[in-house]
Amino acid sequence: MTSRKFFVGGNWKLNGDKKSIEELANTLNNAKLNPDTEVVCGAPSIYLDYARSKLNPNIDVAAQNCYKVAKGAFTGEISPAMIKDCGIKWVILGHSERRHVFGESDELKTINTVFFGFTIIQQQIQISSTIQISDLCCYIYIYIYIYKNNLWSKCHCLWSTISGSVTGGTCKELASQKDVDGFLVGGASLKPEFIEIINAKA
Repeated sequence: MTSRKFFVGGNWKLNGDKKSIEELANTLNNAKLNPDTEVVCGAPSIYLDYARSKLNPNIDVAAQNCYKVAKGAFTGEISPAMIKDCGIKWVILGHSERRHVFGESDELKTINTVFFGFTIIQQQIQISSTIQISDLCCYIYIYIYIYKNNLWSKCHCLWSTISGSVTGGTCKELASQKDVDGFLVGGASLKPEFIEIINAKA
């Protein structure tokens, strides 16, 4: 693959309102961020437009999940087409909480979303045997390090990114590790220390 930027994604999960999103956006917008790091914030779906309007253009926004088809009788779901219509280019798929809490499967994800042209932040999904790696060369697959029994184990993917206990205090050491191309951060992405994490590779 060609040279790529260090990646830092922030997954806000089920957190935030307009006030807190504006405050966080102001903090990030006014901070000196490493220009060689790609930054993406995963906002709740109802706030995708709002987050996009408040964050500087150099900070991308991701949806946290989506269903596999463009439209239909699927109450409560959002589609790749809807996300794309909001100007959002990233989506988190297969997050462990979607799998463990809501019972979503690998088969529910991947294929249709890939062909909508998203960059996918993929967590703990086995790539379908019907999709060839060569078909995905323009997509970024995140979170191939699974934390279990106090060890990181590496899975087969295109881009190696750590998720888990990444904080302002641990980020520089983790960023210096071989084959680590970025972080997907949860709670720390809602705090000022997210700036330290973004600049971990500086």
